[in-house]
Amino acid sequence: MSQPETITYNSIDRTQLLRDRARQVGLLSLRQICQQAGVSERQLRYLRRGQCDRLRVETLQRLARVLEIPTTDLLAEFASGRESASEPAVLQEPDRVSRPEPNVADMQRECQILQQQLLRQHAELQKNFQRTSLHLLEPWLRQWPSAIAGVQRNPELPAARLLPLTAPIDNLLRSWEVESIAAVGSELPYDPQWHQLLEGTAAPGDRVRVRYAGYRWGDKLLFRAQVGPVD
Repeated sequence: MSQPETITYNSIDRTQLLRDRARQVGLLSLRQICQQAGVSERQLRYLRRGQCDRLRVETLQRLARVLEIPTTDLLAEFASGRESASEPAVLQEPDRVSRPEPNVADMQRECQILQQQLLRQHAELQKNFQRTSLHLLEPWLRQWPSAIAGVQRNPELPAARLLPLTAPIDNLLRSWEVESIAAVGSELPYDPQWHQLLEGTAAPGDRVRVRYAGYRWGDKLLFRAQVGPVD
């Protein structure tokens, strides 16, 4: 009785094996394999030559899906020098450059530096926000204390009902370390550093009356209190 013919494949060229696998899934040419798997002819040539270590894992997985076999079987059949799946191929990915493991102490120092930079940036952004907000509030800051003084002199004015509504603004200013230089209507010695003379003349130390409020922002002058000579 004659023995069935055994087909053997060249140990270097896997082209015929690849064609046989392709025909089993209805692909009639190598170009169709490339199109279905989304690989280049060069990448397919590596597979035909058994150079699976020249291919990325993702490329091998796409080829295995198109040929409808597990990736391990693909490696067992096509990897050079591999005759069975029990000897898995060691894949190399030449496009990825190995890098030394980072030093933990260096990473901790860099993290601390970044945290300090973020804290400084946060503080600076907060100051910029406050500076812009105070600039926008300047008309209210100047006029509102004068309105309060008028209402306090005549509590029967309807505006007296509005005074409690200003408490949130006062709280906001206090949280920003903004404080009035002097109360509207108060008399005090003229100090050009803190006072702006609206009319007439006054020498430092002369008695003046505050007409519009001025403010400090922490240890800085925000704007001077506007004053006039005492009659």
